[in-house]
Amino acid sequence: MEGKTILIVDDEAAIREMIRMSLEMAGFDCSEAGDIQQAHVQIIDNPPDLVLLDWMLPGGSGVELLRRLRKDEMTSRLPVIMLTAKTEEDNKIQGLDVGADDYITKPFAPREMLSRIKAVLRRAGAIEEEDAIEVSGLKLDPSSHRVFIDQAPISIGPTEFKLLKFFMTHQERAYSRGQLLDQVWGGNVYVEERTVDVHIRRLRKALMTDKADYGDLVQTVRGTGYRFSTAS
Repeated sequence: MEGKTILIVDDEAAIREMIRMSLEMAGFDCSEAGDIQQAHVQIIDNPPDLVLLDWMLPGGSGVELLRRLRKDEMTSRLPVIMLTAKTEEDNKIQGLDVGADDYITKPFAPREMLSRIKAVLRRAGAIEEEDAIEVSGLKLDPSSHRVFIDQAPISIGPTEFKLLKFFMTHQERAYSRGQLLDQVWGGNVYVEERTVDVHIRRLRKALMTDKADYGDLVQTVRGTGYRFSTAS
């Protein structure tokens, strides 16, 4: 990970200093920002490899900044890990739904933080090397983080994109909700199984257009969960 740059966004200087020291000892280069305005300017002017983003910030929340980054094509794939003292499940779901790559609850151990950063960076690097996946007229391109139906791009949320990518690379096998949570959300994140159903519905809706309906490829397996299949 030598040479990778991390932007630390937190309004408490002492926390930024603690994080910086741990990261620099591990070989990372660091920059800092104390609010979302400073953070956004730094991200645009000098894009980091990853952002550690606090939830509560002056001038707006970290979630607001994350939502802004995900809407901008230039920063839509920038790895972001949320740092927060919020432990409620709804807050975790909100952060992940907006597009956070991971979620660390304060207080946390430096070793945990480093492990999560390295894992997210590895995943981000792997995406760049992956080829597009195509099933019939449905195409998912990991490098551009886009989905196409009959060559036309569609709008799809970050969690639905991850779900679809997993399904398209693991076709014809049924997965339980728990297995999907582990594979798509990650084993370190606690989310209720009912959340899977919500995102399945969103995914099916995203795969419906005026000309074609690929939502049927995501099949419900009664008593088990879901599978992705071209067979009826």
